[in-house]
Amino acid sequence: MTTAYNCDHCNAKFTKEKTLFVHMCEQKRRHLAKNEKHVQLAYQTYDKFYKLAQKNDKTKTYEEFAQSPYYNAFVKFGSFLSNVNPLYPEKYIDYVVTSGVKLDHWCRESLYEEYVLNLIKNEPVEIALQRSIIHMNDWASTHDSIWNHYFLYVSTNRATFDIKDGKISPWVLLNSDTGKKLLATLNDEQLVSIGTTIDPEFWIKKFKSLPDDVDFARQIAKESNL
Repeated sequence: MTTAYNCDHCNAKFTKEKTLFVHMCEQKRRHLAKNEKHVQLAYQTYDKFYKLAQKNDKTKTYEEFAQSPYYNAFVKFGSFLSNVNPLYPEKYIDYVVTSGVKLDHWCRESLYEEYVLNLIKNEPVEIALQRSIIHMNDWASTHDSIWNHYFLYVSTNRATFDIKDGKISPWVLLNSDTGKKLLATLNDEQLVSIGTTIDPEFWIKKFKSLPDDVDFARQIAKESNL
């Protein structure tokens, strides 16, 4: 009698085990991709979506995710998260899930930029300083430098990206001597790129309303030789 070898994922039958081994149906592919970083991010977002948007407290299994008609859309978003490495990934997932924006639009850069602007304009000065210094330390560790040399030696293209991406807060940039000197070296295109992030009208008003926070930011910058 011929022994049948069944695929556990699609129930297809094969007469040879090696044929089953090389067989690749969609569900088997999704199962093998389970531990990939972008797929795990997608699965976490899928579960969070049902908990926040659908008010479902029960944790979704990976099998439920793999069988979902929205699997590919969530995986696409997972790849976006992995590539962009957003500020506070968990918060960003919550943000898009509760935004009311369609899933197909979650990978739009404009949505992430909106999130970043909202975050940096409202976060406490202590968190803004801490986050910026951590990023400067990361830069220093990969460039054989010292973290407080960031504004002195970072490339203008990298600085533009970091500022626009929210990794360097205006609380540090606009309240340190080296930060302001860096701004003076940016070209017109780079200044336009970060224009909404360092919006002078907003930050002048913000700083005037929080003089103690400004003093704190300037004190930290001075003590750190920024």
